[in-house]
Amino acid sequence: MRGHSDIRNTAAAFLLWMGLAHGASATGVEPAKDLRADPAPCVAAARAQDDDKIVNVCGALIDNDRTDKADRIKALIARAEAHDRKGMSYPAIRDYDDVLRLDPTNADIHNARGELWRKKGDLPKAVADFAAAMKLNPEHAAARANHRSMAQELERLGALKAIAGKPSFNCATARRKVEKAICANPALADLERDVHVSYVRATREDMTPAQARKLRREQEEFIARRNASFGRPGYDLQKAMKQRLQQLNGVDGY
Repeated sequence: MRGHSDIRNTAAAFLLWMGLAHGASATGVEPAKDLRADPAPCVAAARAQDDDKIVNVCGALIDNDRTDKADRIKALIARAEAHDRKGMSYPAIRDYDDVLRLDPTNADIHNARGELWRKKGDLPKAVADFAAAMKLNPEHAAARANHRSMAQELERLGALKAIAGKPSFNCATARRKVEKAICANPALADLERDVHVSYVRATREDMTPAQARKLRREQEEFIARRNASFGRPGYDLQKAMKQRLQQLNGVDGY
């Protein structure tokens, strides 16, 4: 027959095992709690497309310091879409701005923000967003269609005058010397934009994938040569862009 000390030892061992099995230590310390914010209410509101509730509960998730980056991005997108459906374009744009600060490589959001800028009549910003989406994902069908229709709209409405002296890219983020030179010269800026518009217009719906890849490769090679050659003796930036414009217009049939 076992003594009292053996019984006590066995009981202690059993309690220790039970504590470990339930995630507690022998000292009674509780397991660490998950401190992340719960995205479930925002997800449920988004699925139901309850715009008022989305703005409320997803807004709370966005403002919570414990929200994961991925959940914050999803909440911002859900709220932006709700704002858009409610006709509140600028709050939607601000939400998309925040998404792109967290994930600048999101081509879908560049395209979505571009559509909002287009709706608000800010055509240069719309063109810049569609171009950014295409640069991030050359196969982005919606961005390509938007960019192409925007180029056609600009020509049809004569809206190119509204962006006279502005290139196709954002001068505020220009880093290369050649880009800064284009931004500083309205004539070069107009010419650069004409080259870009002609390139987009040349990418027709009836192009085969091989033709589209060839045209895109030629355009990328032109830009690479422009960037590498600018500032070297004998290189004429304006002449080079005019030659490229003629090539594109020949491809386009204009």
